[in-house]
Amino acid sequence: MEVKGRNLIEGVPRTVTIDDSEIREPSLMHIHDLNAIRVALERTPPELSADISDRGIVLTGGGALIKNLDKRIREETGLPVSIADDPLASVVLGTARC
Repeated sequence: MEVKGRNLIEGVPRTVTIDDSEIREPSLMHIHDLNAIRVALERTPPELSADISDRGIVLTGGGALIKNLDKRIREETGLPVSIADDPLASVVLGTARC
């Protein structure tokens, strides 16, 4: 894929060609570290923790489409994990309802 932007060193517009591995590998480094989820669960109030324990975690947004992310989170947390019916639209639809 061709990506256009400004070269930060030279300060001029530039087009570069990248392949999916240049995006996938740095992204996967963050996915493998699920510490942020653990921290969020530790800081969750008890009444909400009970709901999460019963109903599980629902993934929304584009990240929900990352292959096997739901399984990885399920393995790491021991909680049920599901993907929203329309993860790309669910965030904006929920915001509109609020």
